[in-house]
Amino acid sequence: MNLKELKKQIKTEVLDGMSAEQLSDRSLYEKIDGILFSYEGLRLKERLYLRDAVFNSFRRLDLLSELLDDPSITEIMINGSQNIFVEREGRTARWTHGFESAEQLEELIQQIVSRINRVVNTRSPIVDARLEDGSRVHVVLPPVSREATVTIRKFPEPITMERLIAYESLTEEAAEFLKGLVRNAYNIFISGGTNSGKTTFLNALSQFIPEEERVITIEDSAELQLRGIPNLVSLETRNANAEGEGEVGISALIRASLRMSPNRIIVGEVRGGECLDLLNVLNTGHSGSLSTGHANSGRDALSRMLVMVLQSGADIPVEAIRGMIASAVQVIVHLGRTKDHRRRVLEILEITGMEDGEIQTNCIFAYNGTRLEKVGALENTRGFSH
Repeated sequence: MNLKELKKQIKTEVLDGMSAEQLSDRSLYEKIDGILFSYEGLRLKERLYLRDAVFNSFRRLDLLSELLDDPSITEIMINGSQNIFVEREGRTARWTHGFESAEQLEELIQQIVSRINRVVNTRSPIVDARLEDGSRVHVVLPPVSREATVTIRKFPEPITMERLIAYESLTEEAAEFLKGLVRNAYNIFISGGTNSGKTTFLNALSQFIPEEERVITIEDSAELQLRGIPNLVSLETRNANAEGEGEVGISALIRASLRMSPNRIIVGEVRGGECLDLLNVLNTGHSGSLSTGHANSGRDALSRMLVMVLQSGADIPVEAIRGMIASAVQVIVHLGRTKDHRRRVLEILEITGMEDGEIQTNCIFAYNGTRLEKVGALENTRGFSH
């Protein structure tokens, strides 16, 4: 009998007459140890493997526990039960292990989503979730995908601005400049492509928010890890139930946040029509807000915002939308990956206003191929030196 078969048999023996939930962690380990003692001929290494593997299958995330415990891994990609890939230091490689069956992977998925009261099935085959450590989980099931697909983005510890400087994601000069913007309540939009580090950068920027302020965060799936803000309220969207009721989206949460006396509103990511609600909030005196969105450049972020507002269905002329964006957002920080696979700040743009129906920008920092270089000066200084 191989180790996989032995693990399955031990799990069956553990569950004989009771559920694993009835046992404390200590009692579960004791029961596993008792069962392992009855198996003669196992080497110490095999016993230790089976002990942890069986425990992890009940209490944690089965064979993924090893990957989640590895601090060098930033992303886990599961393409069906036998194809697992991991990302380390920006490079992706195939993992040598796989699930015992498609059913085992399905059990794991249901274990993840049930912990945060989410549902995923053939009727509702796409869901966002999170793990207890804050890692982001995205699940896609058949018939949308050929096999169950799971993507886990790990957020083990919030990265500070000091660490980003050490990683050469930006210069100390640029970090000090951004610190001044946050302290002086500029509205900042962080743009970038997929996996460019937008959420990580937003977390780092938030360390500059004065601790006496009341901050409301709004997200699809809670993954922000803001520290040092005692008066913090975190809001999270909710999917509709099986009857199609109870959905609470980003737009509804933005409107609700206005009645919560916020000093700052942070929207984790805008993807669609909720951009209009965010712009309305920023244009009614709620300064110091932060948000992120997908774009290929700082200028492209402005175009993406325009498209997102149009997606809301609101009957607003394009030029008027551009005017809303120009008055709501003061600065865009654009992130990307360079050829060495590092995540970096590629440009920092100031929005200076409108001219001839177009949004005008002022480039203050730009990546020159080796480092982030200061190429301009802030026009709207609000009285602070930079």
